[in-house]
Amino acid sequence: MHTLMIDDQEKLYMAADILRAGGLVAVPTETVYGLCANALDEHAVSNIYKAKGRPSDNPLIIHIADLEMLQPLVAHIPDSASLLMEHFWPGPLTLIFESTSLVPLSVRGGLSTVAIRFPSHPTMQDLIRMTGLPLAAPSANTSGKPSPTNAKRVFEDLNGKIDAIVDGGLSTVGVESTIVDLTSGTPTILRPGGITQDMLLEVLDTIIMDPALLSVDATTKPKAPGMKYTHYAPNAEVMIYKGDDEKVVEAINAALLQDKAHNIYSGVLCDDETKSLFHSDFIISLGSRHTPCEIAMHLFEALRTFDDLKVQKVYALSFSTEGVGSAIMNRLEKSAGHHIIYV
Repeated sequence: MHTLMIDDQEKLYMAADILRAGGLVAVPTETVYGLCANALDEHAVSNIYKAKGRPSDNPLIIHIADLEMLQPLVAHIPDSASLLMEHFWPGPLTLIFESTSLVPLSVRGGLSTVAIRFPSHPTMQDLIRMTGLPLAAPSANTSGKPSPTNAKRVFEDLNGKIDAIVDGGLSTVGVESTIVDLTSGTPTILRPGGITQDMLLEVLDTIIMDPALLSVDATTKPKAPGMKYTHYAPNAEVMIYKGDDEKVVEAINAALLQDKAHNIYSGVLCDDETKSLFHSDFIISLGSRHTPCEIAMHLFEALRTFDDLKVQKVYALSFSTEGVGSAIMNRLEKSAGHHIIYV
C-alpha cells in the first residue's frame, strides 16, 4: 500500500473520500495525531487494529464534530455529561456513555459503553463534517510506542499500512484526552489529560480517579484506551528517579558514569532547571518545571528522539503531579513500565 501525504488543506477532500470508502487516514488533533476510520464500518475499524497491532479488547474513541452526531450513538446523556460538554467541548475531553447498538462492538472493545470526544482541532473538525461520519481514532502509531505529535512520526510507524496522512503541524496539547466515565454513578477519571481534575471539579461537585490508574490486573477488561497495556514506550529502557533533587542528580550521574564504562549509550530526560547538572551526551529537557503544559507537549517527541539517537537507557526525572502533571506522570510511568527508583 502506498501512503498518501496530504499537506494542503484544499486537498482534505481526498482524505474524506478515502474515509467514506472505508480506508484509514491519520489526522492531527489538538492532543496527538489520530488514526481515523468510519466508526460505523466494522471492516474499517478492524483495519485500525491491524495497522496499529492493537489488542482487540482495547476500546476506541469516536470523534464527532457537532452534538447532533452524539444522539444516535448513546443511550442516555446524564446531566453531568451535559455540564461537561458545555464547558469543555470541543476540546481534549472524552466522555464514556452507555452505547446504542449502532456502535459496533469492535469499536467498544466488547463493552456496553462507548467513548466519545468532540475535538477542537479545525482540521479534524473539517474532516468529520466533510465525511458526515463519526470517526473512530486512536493514536496514529504502532501500538505501545510513544504517540505521534507530528506527521513525520506517523509516517515512520504506519507508512505502507494506511491510506493517507494529513500533515497539520504539531499537536499542541501533546498528551491524549482526559477520559471521564459517566456510567458508574460517581464520575470517574479513567485517563488523566489536558483537562485536569481541578478543572473538572469547577463544573462537577464530585469526580474521582479510577484506582486502576495505579495498576490494572492482567485479567481486567479495560474500560478506556491505555488502561491495561504497556504504552508510550521507546526502544530504550526508561527508569524514573524520585526523591530529593540533589540526590536524584547524584544517582543519575553515577548511573551514567557506570554506563559509559560499559559502553552503554544512556540519556537523561529532565527539565530546564536541572539540564546543566547531568553528565551525558544525550540530554533532553522538556521545558521549565514551571510550565507543565510545555512539558506535556514535548514528552512523546522527546521519547522518540532518544530512539533516533540509538540511546539504550533513559534516566528520567519525576515531575509534579499537580494539574496536567498527573497526565505527564501517567504517560511517563507507563513508558517506564512503572520502573521507579527512589533515592
